[in-house]
Amino acid sequence: MNKEALSNIIEYISSSQDIQLSDIPCIDLYMDQVTTLFDDKLANTKREVSDKILTKTMINNYTKAKTLLPPKNKKYSKNHIILLSLIYSLKQILSINDIKTLLTPLLNSMTAVKENAGVNLDELYSAYLNIKKEDLDNFAEGFDDMFNHVLEKSSELRIDDNDRTILILLVLTLVNQAAFNKRLAEKIIDGFLTSSN
Repeated sequence: MNKEALSNIIEYISSSQDIQLSDIPCIDLYMDQVTTLFDDKLANTKREVSDKILTKTMINNYTKAKTLLPPKNKKYSKNHIILLSLIYSLKQILSINDIKTLLTPLLNSMTAVKENAGVNLDELYSAYLNIKKEDLDNFAEGFDDMFNHVLEKSSELRIDDNDRTILILLVLTLVNQAAFNKRLAEKIIDGFLTSSN
């Protein structure tokens, strides 16, 4: 284990692409075109080459769960692509019910757009992508702090295989941070976005 190898992993993750607004065609797409767009643009987010980004079944399930508006004439609009991109990011952490709760105000707003009300989904998505990029740019610095903390704590342990222990502590710390962020997101959804509030 060396810090350079970990830095290379962070650089690779930080360079992961998102579907940009400019990547979304101006014309509506059929299901196969949607899945191809996601496979092409998000291929570097796969853990295994054989993993699927989005499948027809997934998209149909999101529609059935009312997490995604139904397509019109079997075609998906720019708004569908944006929502699917958000769902793809969210499904890594949140349950389908939490995603539905989170996106319901957007879906309601999209139907209200015809009445000149609601959220501009392009602007929201653009702001999200900007925040995500800034967070990824700052991730390396935060990781260095965490890694140094793990090194400090592991140096206090009496062990034979220090490199493996450092990696175990590092993974435990990363998972703990992910769990904390997941719980915080769930509490925000439960406390502020559920229909009972």
